[in-house]
Amino acid sequence: MFDSVLLRSLLAVADSGGFTRAAERLHLTQSAISAHIRRLESEAGHKLLERTTRSVSLTPAGTRLAGYARTILALHDDARASLGVGRRVCGAVSVGLSEEMVKAPIIDCLRRFSVAHPDAEVALQVGLTGELLALMHAGGLDIVLGSRCGGDERGEVLWSEPLVWARGPLALGADDATSPVPLAVFSDQCPYRAAAIEALARAGRQWRIVCQSPSAGGLMTAVSGGLGVTPVTRSCALAAGLQEVTTLPALPHAQFMLTSTAKPKRSAALLLAQLRHCASRGEDS
Repeated sequence: MFDSVLLRSLLAVADSGGFTRAAERLHLTQSAISAHIRRLESEAGHKLLERTTRSVSLTPAGTRLAGYARTILALHDDARASLGVGRRVCGAVSVGLSEEMVKAPIIDCLRRFSVAHPDAEVALQVGLTGELLALMHAGGLDIVLGSRCGGDERGEVLWSEPLVWARGPLALGADDATSPVPLAVFSDQCPYRAAAIEALARAGRQWRIVCQSPSAGGLMTAVSGGLGVTPVTRSCALAAGLQEVTTLPALPHAQFMLTSTAKPKRSAALLLAQLRHCASRGEDS
């Protein structure tokens, strides 16, 4: 078991970009921080930091350990708080979920957090990933769980799965390369819609939007009824009883992300650690 003091020093150096600022943040001397890192590297059996005359950065091993360290320390603080040790967890925590992330394990995680911390107010908002991320960047959300198809949006990848074209039981004209592909999609903020249109454009295929829905339920009903094809994860297509269309251009994988504000408040950091644990199993749920 890694010492929590050593883990806090590693994260302080990683987050602040240097030993001096890390020492100031933790109210320790720079030599103490250096000693902590040496001891942690000895225990881990890996070099954790790359140091130059101008910067300090995590090595690949350091990056892996830092990810675990955030979870370990958040759960450590959560355990202390739940037992009445130290400060109580309070304040509002706003969480955004894309519809694909509204699953029993995640909802149960939010419920358990609320029960364990009655002074913390959890507010949930469901929407499209793009809209939720924009809201988070504007200060309206603390945490977002959603999907993306490539791009450089910051966040932690929980899992990924193939994105496929899907249709209902009725035959469509999607196999005819001379006819526009009838698309059933979400709004402009949906990463699947953007990935689908980009794939068609690259292949020189024309398309027309025959259905646009703000909800997954409406979209699945339209596709099942034969209005068009839709880009969707393979697991969702199987769950909805849709058939995969293999004659259209290949789509990228969908990545499911956990994203938070740059410096989450204490209550959000604790919930973030718990969501990371339960959401990482979302592919199996």
